[in-house]
Amino acid sequence: MSSCPLILASASPRRRELLSSVGIRFSVVPGNAPEEEIPGETPEEHVIRLSIDKARDVAFSSRVEGRWFLGSDTIVLRDEDILGKPGDAEEAFAMLQSLSGRAHQVVSGYALFDREKGEVKSGAVKTKVNFKELTREEIEGYIATGEPFDKAGAYAIQGIGAFMVKNIEGSYTNVVGLPLCEVVELLEKAGAAQLFSWEKE
Repeated sequence: MSSCPLILASASPRRRELLSSVGIRFSVVPGNAPEEEIPGETPEEHVIRLSIDKARDVAFSSRVEGRWFLGSDTIVLRDEDILGKPGDAEEAFAMLQSLSGRAHQVVSGYALFDREKGEVKSGAVKTKVNFKELTREEIEGYIATGEPFDKAGAYAIQGIGAFMVKNIEGSYTNVVGLPLCEVVELLEKAGAAQLFSWEKE
């Protein structure tokens, strides 16, 4: 059970660290919402739908207290193809090789479900990421670290994978997994969180 009115409906340590970094108080309760693709959805529609599903999945669980439930989903988009988390080293190699020397998009959705009012507010943020040309040795060495295996697109910009990123256009925290500027603004407007709240204790 949670005594905090804001619940992060995600098991992602990156999202937890981002919210904690700005002093927002919350509890973490991962959900079990399925993450299947629906034909015809745009990338933005896809991540927003999954974010809403994740928030509602936890909100409708009888074991969880709280009023606001924050869900989020991040995908890596290479042209029109969604790159999820690689299942093995071979898949990770193929993903990273396909991203080498070119640009791709990282799209994150976010949704705040107010269980008291039954309302949801959501949005999506897109960031362009440019990779350098990667050698086979670099790709294989990076895969050997184990970092790619629980990351969409098989890399972590906040980790060792930063060596591959030449530059980005847009939100850095979005690439990490949560567009912090937009999410914090939404939380504050809803009354779900207060920035710098530790100063008022």
